Amino acid sequence: MASSNSTFSVIGSDVTIKGDVTASADLHVDGTIEGDIQCASVVQGESSSISGAVVADTARMSGKVSGSITAKELVILKSARINGDVHYDALTIEQGAQVDGRFAPNASRAAAAKPVADAKPVKRVEPTKADQESLLAS
Repeated sequence: MASSNSTFSVIGSDVTIKGDVTASADLHVDGTIEGDIQCASVVQGESSSISGAVVADTARMSGKVSGSITAKELVILKSARINGDVHYDALTIEQGAQVDGRFAPNASRAAAAKPVADAKPVKRVEPTKADQESLLAS
């Protein structure tokens, strides 16, 4: 029985997948995926194309991506062409890579999405007649 650490799946250059892809192991994409990808680690080949969101712990992108990318460790190689927002903990971009989207660290994304637990509603306090008179007198 193989351990889960050594398991990986390859989507060959002649393969097109229409639908979401979920893998508990590492994924190597050389083909075309029209759907979202969620996996532990993804390596994208130069000639591959992904149309959808990519969510992975580690991602090494070198092909075309039309969709957002969220990864703890993200490497964008010079052959990559990304059209979408990029969320990361650690980011490396090779000179020559093209990204049309916004960059944001995962921490700021989580902070923006997380409601403040201690926030209390503001209560409006109306001044009393005595307060109004003392303000007018001064």
